[in-house]
Amino acid sequence: MNVLFISLGCDKNLVDSEVMLGLLDAKGYRIVDDEQEADIIVINTCCFIHDAKEESIRTILEMAEYKKEGRLKALIVTGCLAQRYQQEILKEIPEVDAVVGTASYDRILRVIEEALAGDGRVELADVDVLPLVDEKRLLTTGGHYAYLKIAEGCDKHCTYCIIPKIRGNYRSVPMERLMKEAEELAEQGVKELILVAQETTLYGKDLYGERSLHRLLEGLCKIRGIRWIRLLYCYPEEIYDELIQVIKKEKKICHYLDLPIQHASDEILKRMGRKTSREQLEKIIWKLREEIPDITLRTTLITGFPGETKEQHEELMEFIDEMEFDRLGVFTYSPEEDTPAADMPDQIPEEVKEERRAELMELQQEIAFDQAEEMTGREVLVMVEGKVVDEDAYVGRTYRDAPNVDGLIFIHTEEELMSGDFARVKVAGALEYDLIGELIV
Repeated sequence: MNVLFISLGCDKNLVDSEVMLGLLDAKGYRIVDDEQEADIIVINTCCFIHDAKEESIRTILEMAEYKKEGRLKALIVTGCLAQRYQQEILKEIPEVDAVVGTASYDRILRVIEEALAGDGRVELADVDVLPLVDEKRLLTTGGHYAYLKIAEGCDKHCTYCIIPKIRGNYRSVPMERLMKEAEELAEQGVKELILVAQETTLYGKDLYGERSLHRLLEGLCKIRGIRWIRLLYCYPEEIYDELIQVIKKEKKICHYLDLPIQHASDEILKRMGRKTSREQLEKIIWKLREEIPDITLRTTLITGFPGETKEQHEELMEFIDEMEFDRLGVFTYSPEEDTPAADMPDQIPEEVKEERRAELMELQQEIAFDQAEEMTGREVLVMVEGKVVDEDAYVGRTYRDAPNVDGLIFIHTEEELMSGDFARVKVAGALEYDLIGELIV
């Protein structure tokens, strides 16, 4: 049987997809990348914001056409949209044979077998269950880097976010399982581990009674073959001294942190249900830069939150100008049903949200371009991602860049390089967000 897997949404969702692919591969299913060849299509969906929901629904409808034509034997929908709208999906899109919730992906084999037998169903475990699978994941990231999901769910309950309802409470994956998974990834050739969760900084508190991310990092640094370890989704209020010191001393840990702050106005932060103030944000940012001078800081913002005034928007602009984040993304606020923020008064018109987003990104663009120019003349270590077609050039990333969200460096050389190789490169110039470099032989 041929299976096509479509994974939408975040990197945490991608890990779930790779786990399911591993289960299918171990059972002899043939993984294909063309819907024309597929007997079974599995769509792992996202519904975090409106655009993600729209993409998921559009993809399901497109794949349902193959079911109507009679070519497809089973259409399965998994992930966040399936968890949130299971009955609606089955009712409105009859071509879907089964839906699988966020805590049930370990049952994908049984669901497919039952769907092929004509027994379509909803497969939903308690969202606070932590699925644990022993089969090796089937990597989709090219093999030289991989995401390591260290926890599931979230306890923060920000007023704009539906994640706790569809992903459950915060559950850390036991450290021994993560170490085993990381060792297996290293054996498969993975050189960069990227730690992800809804929030990585709280890791271990539920299992061990205290934040234990620093202990996990120390263990991961001992694994042979792993060259880089990168941290994403570190909530600023949970950054603690032992974590900073481990990042500072362990050579394998990239001096890179993703700190989703969302805003800088105390009033907006309070209405968002965030646990920080502007003063606290400034304090942790300056502390990180003082302790680790070459650290790269990435953040994300939400603009146009209900009740956001022009003055509060300008306060956020001022904050960004002062902090000079190395990497920054901006989302316009998306009202999600069943969240407190969706029912708040003073919802901002879409055109105002877009104008504010454009202003924030224009400001950040100036900061980013200046920083890229400042890199000229420096020598950097680069992980090679691949070759530029028909050119004597390769594309790669420095420690300052996470895959798919940050910039790239283009390396001009006649030397032959392989994806996953590390190379010393001298930065020769900048091209907006990306760098241009020359191989140091």
